[in-house]
Formats: sequence, structure tokens, C-alpha cells
Amino acid sequence: MEFPGTWMTESGSMVYRVVPKCACSSIGQIMFYSDHGRYFEGDIHDSKDGLHKWSQDQSRAPIEEAVRNHDSVTFTCVRNPYARILSSFFDKIAGIQRNGKRYRGNLVPQLLQRYGIEVGSPEDNFDFDQIKSFRRFLLFARDTIRWRRPMEPDIHWSAVSGHVATFIANGGRYDQIFFTEKFDEGMAKVLAATETPVNVDLTKVPRFNESEGHGPKRAHKVSDYFDDLSRHLVWEIYKRDFKLFRYDFDNPDNKLPLGEIDIDEVHAKLGK
Repeated sequence: MEFPGTWMTESGSMVYRVVPKCACSSIGQIMFYSDHGRYFEGDIHDSKDGLHKWSQDQSRAPIEEAVRNHDSVTFTCVRNPYARILSSFFDKIAGIQRNGKRYRGNLVPQLLQRYGIEVGSPEDNFDFDQIKSFRRFLLFARDTIRWRRPMEPDIHWSAVSGHVATFIANGGRYDQIFFTEKFDEGMAKVLAATETPVNVDLTKVPRFNESEGHGPKRAHKVSDYFDDLSRHLVWEIYKRDFKLFRYDFDNPDNKLPLGEIDIDEVHAKLGK
């Protein structure tokens, strides 16, 4: 049994399938705090101890045992596809990473050459046509996902349902799936179903947004970035996300879901 992208508290109180760009930094820090009574210093993605991760060899056996026996509250978190792909662009393509460099080294120069994408720089205060560049990025994202060229799809813009599905296909089962847009409500339900070594007061949890302040601010409302062609591409890439997680395809400015998630339906459709 393989469970890539899965984290678990050392106490075994909860298991979380990470979905990039869906509040994963905040969730990881809450899990860390619930065991240790403190937050990890730095980006939780960089932690090497204090939190089980499938990417760490010593963590695989306890995670696999917990998932197989369903000993822990198991959950994940999803996000509106429009907002998520925009966030991926501003963070990973237009933004500067926490190491002071561009994401994935030569990716941005490659996009400049192949797709005509411009992202500006800190020196010019990220002065570029955000709408034009984002729409070209969306074409690139579609190419990576549909044809796996000019590169394999990146985890930050591949479909949420794809991340959620691997856990199910490999034998896992979710107890809860909640919305990034209703984070406090969803995380509260997870904690209510969990016995943690340390009590977590969600009203006192800071927001952990590692990309904040390292790139341009979004200058327009969400719908301005998506013309008819862009929306067609979004539907092509994220059709299953919209349907399974009840997001509003017709109104890009409505970030909230239109209904609740049917977890049985998610398992049935993603477990095939």
C-alpha cells in the first residue's frame, strides 16, 4: 500500500492527505501543534521530525498501519478550482520562492520563451499584464495535464480530485473532506472527532501562508482572468473537481461551494 502525500501526527490522532494550494501549511502546523503544543519554526513542508510524512522512510510503516486499520480520523481539504489555479500562478510562476529564487529553476524562462508569459520582477514591482500572462499560463497548465508536455503536470496545478483519488485507490478511506473556503468550520469538525494530546484553539491559530509577500498581488477580481476560452480550459482540466466538490463553474467570483460533499460518491467515483 502506497500513500504519497500523506501526513500523520506522531500520536496517530489524525491522518491527512495533503492537497497543494488547499491550506496545507495551516493544516500541517495545526497537526504539529496538536502533538507538541508549539508550531514548527519555518515551513512545515521542511520538517523532518515531529510529524509523520510518507516521504520519510521511518514514517511509512506507522502511516500504512493507521490507514489499513482506520485507527485515526482521516481527512483532506479541497478548494475552488478558479481560485486555486490563480493562486498557483501568482505563487509558483509570478512569485519568488522562500529561497529567493524562481520556482523550479528554469521553468519561468521556459514559459517566457514557449508561451510568451511575462511575470515582472521585484525590481519593477512585478509590473506586467496579469490577465494576459495568466491566460497563457493556463494554456501551459492544460498542456502539461492533458499531453504531459512540455513537462509532467505539477502538483500545484494538477486536479484536486487526482490528489484525493490516490489515497482511495490505494486502500484508504476519508472520514471528512472539507472546504478551504470554510476552513475554520471544517477543521473544527476534524478536531472534534479527534483526541489530541494538546487542545487546539482555532481562534488563536495564525494563518500560515508561505507564499505571502513574495510576489505580485492579484490586481483584478477572479472573473476578469477567465474569458470564454479560459473557462473552457478550466472545465477541461477541472471538470471532476467542480462536480464532485460542488463548486460553481458558472460564476468564477463565487468561491463558495453550492452544496455539501457526498463522501460516499467521492469514494465511489475516485476509487475506480
